[in-house]
Amino acid sequence: MKLKKIMSMLMITILTLGLLAACASGETGGSDSGKDGIVIGAAMPVFDDKWLSYLYDGIKEYDEAHDDVEVSMVDAKNDAGKQFSQVETFIVQQVDAILINPVETDAVGPMVDAANEAGIPVVVVNRMPDGETMEKIYAYVGSESVEAGTIQMEKVTELLGGKGNIGIMNGTLGQESVVNRTKGNKDVLEKNPDMKLVREQTADYQRSQGMTVMENWIQAGDEFDAIVANNDEMAIGAIMALEAAGKRGDIIIAGIDGTIDALEYVKDGKLNVTAFQDAYGQGKGAIETAIKAVKGEKLESNFINIPFELVTQENVDEYIAKWEK
Repeated sequence: MKLKKIMSMLMITILTLGLLAACASGETGGSDSGKDGIVIGAAMPVFDDKWLSYLYDGIKEYDEAHDDVEVSMVDAKNDAGKQFSQVETFIVQQVDAILINPVETDAVGPMVDAANEAGIPVVVVNRMPDGETMEKIYAYVGSESVEAGTIQMEKVTELLGGKGNIGIMNGTLGQESVVNRTKGNKDVLEKNPDMKLVREQTADYQRSQGMTVMENWIQAGDEFDAIVANNDEMAIGAIMALEAAGKRGDIIIAGIDGTIDALEYVKDGKLNVTAFQDAYGQGKGAIETAIKAVKGEKLESNFINIPFELVTQENVDEYIAKWEK
């Protein structure tokens, strides 16, 4: 804890010195687009992510529909250090609010401290920070990750009749969503002693890595009744590996997010379960909340929940329609 606080203070000091230097040289201000009005800095973890692209659409469409709002969105390329530097730039530019989807939730605290020191409100979206950081931000907009893992594994348990061998694919380690989605999974397993966790490994939220992990499990001779993944992309990767090996059979595959790709897999009967997370709604809600922060509006709660919804082949058309609006 002491080291974390020391690092936080050093980062704040660096940012403060940078801001003073920028002010002295006349380099502060919003972005270069020439838009008047509210300027929001949006520090995003990575642009090359299928599900997050829908979240970005929610932000961008709000921006395009409001001439008095400008969003400057940047890509950290999954590098927490780069994201901190980008937040530093927003602070130097004196944006009106900062919107952060953290690369690593453990690393967002110093960014929030630095923004608070500069008097800039912060909204975190999609990946929930720890309790200490939650107390320092204006709001968190997202979904409850434990809920996703819980409803996902409960459905898998139902489909297996409460008995079977389970493999869990984790997303990018260090992220709140990974910890809590997996916690939801394991909480259900603890209540069902005939459900056995035989393998657990990270596939970094990527389809290609989900495929590689599944290939390794197949080669190791492991027998599975269900593969439960922290997101749809890894689940799809597992399906591809099983199909290529001629071992798809009756194995239950479950994902989380409800991307359009995943929903098509559900419709075709290849992906049995997903938990729809409204990416567009989170993005739109996040930018709307950032505007409230700039205007100084008071919130009843700083946790704005966008609930997960269970999707199976029986109700998948309803969710496909959401992406076709």
